[in-house]
Amino acid sequence: MKKALLITLALVFGLQTAFSQELAKVREDGKFGYIDKKAEFVITPKYKKANNFADGVALVLDGKKWGYINPDGTWLLEPQFSKAKDFNSGVAMVLKDKKWIYIDKQGKELSYSNAEKLYPFKDGVAFVREGKMVGLMNAKGEIIVKPAYKIIKGFRNGYARFANLAGQWGIIDNKGNIVIKPEYTSIGNYVNGVARAEKGEEVFGMATANSFNKVDGATKLWDFRDGGKYTIARKNEKIGFIDKEGKWAIEPQFVKAKTFENGYAGVFDGNKWGYIDTNGKVVVENKYGDVDYFAANGLAPVKIEEWGFVNTKGELVIDAKYGITAGSFGFLSGRVAEKGFVDGLARVKYNKKWGFLKPNGQLLGDKWFENAEPFVKIK
Repeated sequence: MKKALLITLALVFGLQTAFSQELAKVREDGKFGYIDKKAEFVITPKYKKANNFADGVALVLDGKKWGYINPDGTWLLEPQFSKAKDFNSGVAMVLKDKKWIYIDKQGKELSYSNAEKLYPFKDGVAFVREGKMVGLMNAKGEIIVKPAYKIIKGFRNGYARFANLAGQWGIIDNKGNIVIKPEYTSIGNYVNGVARAEKGEEVFGMATANSFNKVDGATKLWDFRDGGKYTIARKNEKIGFIDKEGKWAIEPQFVKAKTFENGYAGVFDGNKWGYIDTNGKVVVENKYGDVDYFAANGLAPVKIEEWGFVNTKGELVIDAKYGITAGSFGFLSGRVAEKGFVDGLARVKYNKKWGFLKPNGQLLGDKWFENAEPFVKIK
């Protein structure tokens, strides 16, 4: 009985470890490989080009052909494709014999579409077109939205902006359901259950599935951050903050600002940046050339000459000597990177090398790399 329990616990722990694995793509000596959160190579640098892991596998260029590798570096599909896209929901687009096709993870061609142009899957759906109209297909190859819309923008966390034939905008989800009816002149991303929207000419407000709440006097709105309590709005050339109902929570008084995340927002007084809390109280005085968002661990990037990190008391806890912006590296996967601490590590640049800092300022594994991208959770 005791032995069986130990075996069960070992299996559970093994599954948890497998599902919690995180890898980061790095470059060393001109080749790409992948490290774990000890900064140790799980897959040694040997690829001329490589993508981040997506849908449990990574697309890599070996010689002149593209293939897909597993998290342990073994081949899922050996190099055989002239061009290829990342897997999403078990489906990928590859160029074979000068023709784009869909395949599954066994490499089997999926007869989903005979259209001249195919679109890669994202958030479990792919665009389908008929003439100038666009619709959606799911990962089973089923048409879930017939091509009847003028535009569908890229999906973000399961939602996308779309426009009908009259040019009115709404929100659709990746199941094909209309979340917000297309009745707006323009609309933002759907975050925290709302989307900024414009109705008619210069009538700005927050739209939900059942309502539109005008923001009094607003001349521009910004999207919420995921989980953020307030977002930015402009009125009389000043920036303030509104809640999800479109009510002013912090009156317009700033020259610039960044949306709230983890209880704080960066604000610019025309000269320097600082931070306020959700009550509008200054918690970090305006003395920085630039700032970014506070992470869940209570640390945020601030720029003096270079970038360092402050806590919520405004104390500089990691010296300002780093870069945090991708610059020309640009993330080969096309993914925009979060700056600052993400899941306990901050990606930084120092002396033309990239690495990861711990909250205590120590360098992960005491290692720098030619390039490094944020860690990706392997599912």
